[in-house]
Amino acid sequence: MLCAVYKTRKKSGMYLYVPKKGHFEDVPEPLMAKFGTPELVTLIMLDKRDRLAGVDKQKLEKELNEKGFYLQMPPKEDNLLERHRESLGLAKNPDKQF
Repeated sequence: MLCAVYKTRKKSGMYLYVPKKGHFEDVPEPLMAKFGTPELVTLIMLDKRDRLAGVDKQKLEKELNEKGFYLQMPPKEDNLLERHRESLGLAKNPDKQF
C-alpha cells in the first residue's frame, strides 16, 4: 500500500496520511480547514516497512482502509513550569494548594 504524508505549517508535528498523493476526498472539510494547505513530506510504501517513526503501522493501515486518512498529532509537550514548581515542592498551579 502506498501512502502520502503531508505536514501543516499551522502546528509542528502534525501530519496527515492519505492513501495516495493528493487524495483528500475522504478527509472531513473541518479537518482540512484546520490543517491548512497540506505540504507533501514523503511517499511511503507501507508493505516494505516493518515500523514507522511515531506511528503504529497497524493503526495507520486500519485508519487508511476504514476512513481514508490518518491524522498524526504531535506528542504532548510537558509543562516545564509545572514540572519546575513540583521539583520545588510547590503546587503545579500557583492558584491551587496541594
